[in-house]
Amino acid sequence: MATQQLHVKKDDMVMVMAGKEKGKSGKVLNVFPGKGRVTVEDLNKVKRHQRPTRFNPEGGIVEKEAAIDASNVMLVCPACGKPARTGMRVLEDGGKVRFCKKCNEIVDK
Repeated sequence: MATQQLHVKKDDMVMVMAGKEKGKSGKVLNVFPGKGRVTVEDLNKVKRHQRPTRFNPEGGIVEKEAAIDASNVMLVCPACGKPARTGMRVLEDGGKVRFCKKCNEIVDK
């Protein structure tokens, strides 16, 4: 399975467009291009049973963020503040940047 290019990166603000967390927004913590999934801060919380270890001696039930499919999140544009689709644009110096298709502003600084 080849890794795919995702439209979001780590530390982007995104809004969830589908699923049980629909309408909520948060910062991207991790990106998994091989699986096409992202984890968003304080969203899609799941409970996992943790065995006692040296780092966590008491163990117990731990709440953590689970991954969301990248197709269910949309980047929130820093310029217009709305969730928008992004496109790629090549600059004069040859660099590639993302831009907002709503306000036509560059997302990557």
